[in-house]
Amino acid sequence: MSSVLFTRRNDEGLTSSANPADIFPNWQGENERWLFLSPHDDDIICGCGLTFISALFCGIKTFAGVVTNGQMGYCTPEERETIADVRRQECTDSFSALGLPAENLYFLGHDDGSLNVQAGRRFSTGAPGEGPVIEGACGVQNSLVWLLRQTRPTRLFVPSITDLHPDHKFTNSEAMISIFHAQGTIWPELGEPIPDIPAIYEFATYSNFITPPTLRVTVSEDLFERKINGILQYKSQKQIDLTIKIQRENGVEEFIREAIFDIFDPQQCKKLFADAEK
Repeated sequence: MSSVLFTRRNDEGLTSSANPADIFPNWQGENERWLFLSPHDDDIICGCGLTFISALFCGIKTFAGVVTNGQMGYCTPEERETIADVRRQECTDSFSALGLPAENLYFLGHDDGSLNVQAGRRFSTGAPGEGPVIEGACGVQNSLVWLLRQTRPTRLFVPSITDLHPDHKFTNSEAMISIFHAQGTIWPELGEPIPDIPAIYEFATYSNFITPPTLRVTVSEDLFERKINGILQYKSQKQIDLTIKIQRENGVEEFIREAIFDIFDPQQCKKLFADAEK
């Protein structure tokens, strides 16, 4: 029988439940909407695939946003001109295997391997290499603000800020400022402002978390095999056998770190100097 178990770690110890409402703070019931951001097409399934599957299993409205176009994922010279289309189809097949409705999968289409030069937002001039254009503007923040306003998530899952891969770091950092923009009235052509700042969670791929994870997700063997099947859709990747080996060694559990969207508050600083004022 399929099953999931969520475990939360805090100073008081561990709390486990099959009901996510018991584990995730400020639960919104039927209004829960989870958005997973993937720098590359396979980062969600490899980094937090069990969490993603668990969200679908629990009936949570779930979305995936793939930030880059996969054009640097070729393993032979012959694939160089075709790999982006191949990876997009493999990604579509992978998320379909996980059970995600096709309309909940978003391809943002930024150039793979160079999110650092696509950061921010600027008006399109039609110049080569400026990236996807939405409402006359381009840049990663333009795309992410639009996506946040389209999906209106209550919880957002992003790669760890400590990750070795620059595309992963920039997906995290651009997402954080995009949350700030998406909640405001700036750039109204990108959609209605989101009502609240979503809870933020980090998943690990290449590097460890900046602080220890606070959540564990454990699934039954059949749901784990669903993740394996999703990875197997990336047939163009020559290291897929190694990826599967690592995933089987890691087993039916994975770990997530709850992050904090920490807005500067001078009042907190004043407390540090309270004694000096006496």
